[in-house]
Amino acid sequence: MPKVQVVNMQGAPVGEMELNEQIFGIEPNIPVMHAAVVAQRANARVGTHSTLGRSEVRGGGRKPWRQKGTGRARAGTIRSPLWRGGGVIFGPKPRDYSKKLPKKVKRLALCSALSSKVKENNLVVVDQISFDQPKTKEMVKLLQTLKIGKKALFVLDETDQNIQLSARNIQGVLTTRSDTLNVVDLLKYDTVVFSKSSVAKTEEVLSNA
Repeated sequence: MPKVQVVNMQGAPVGEMELNEQIFGIEPNIPVMHAAVVAQRANARVGTHSTLGRSEVRGGGRKPWRQKGTGRARAGTIRSPLWRGGGVIFGPKPRDYSKKLPKKVKRLALCSALSSKVKENNLVVVDQISFDQPKTKEMVKLLQTLKIGKKALFVLDETDQNIQLSARNIQGVLTTRSDTLNVVDLLKYDTVVFSKSSVAKTEEVLSNA
């Protein structure tokens, strides 16, 4: 069973925490994580792009000149894709890009991403994260104290306005909740910071998934 050191907001060790081996201690499955990233990015696409084909462009009902005798190439409409202002050949049309993944595959992808963070020592557990008021300066101080690099993902067990507002203006720092964790964020940010309560919440969410 994997263990991580628990620190306080001053960076001092305050103990150890055992993590659920089925969630934080599995062998990361890279193809499954890739499938989850592709699906998540595809589901974020709106798919409202649209172009006009030759039958949809306004005008062009009359043949621009007679078929023969002018010395010019034959033309049936000024809305041909070969003409400026004409229709678009095989242009994009509105479509649904969404992809569906089985629940077990989503869970495996999340567990793989979390396990890879533990394996790389990029998962930090703080006994409790709290601010009296929203202060960007306090969040910067916490990042420096914990010796966290440029990109950090803070996982909270519930919405905390003070933490969210404190992190909002810092480039490369994002806050999320245990029940909205996703593979793209876990792989995008170098370090993942949990509180003890958010670790328990994450284990609860993924155990029931």
